[in-house]
Amino acid sequence: MRPSELVRQWVDAFNRGDVERLAALYHEDAVNHQVAESPVEGRPAIAAMFRRDFAAAEMTCVAESLYEDGDVAILEWRDPLGLRGCGFFHVRDGKITFQRGYWDKLTYLRMHGLPVA
Repeated sequence: MRPSELVRQWVDAFNRGDVERLAALYHEDAVNHQVAESPVEGRPAIAAMFRRDFAAAEMTCVAESLYEDGDVAILEWRDPLGLRGCGFFHVRDGKITFQRGYWDKLTYLRMHGLPVA
């Protein structure tokens, strides 16, 4: 599967809040590093991160642009509330091995009425 196709599946699972499907898209030892947070290592920890995040806020990913270069897919996204970001997905053997996301954490917290540390 091409990296861009995998990211389309990721967006679909994310928008459904389907933690199990999301986790299945990652290698067992994958790393998800949202730069506003500490890196999360391993499929079980990534699933726990999504489970926690979906419980805290209603999140939607509207894909604006999707680029592919070799084994990397780059997603520019927004949500209906106006938050914008981008993600880099490194793919090997049809699974995400490394993901890095950039977005404004302060804006996210304020938009969802979550506590600001």
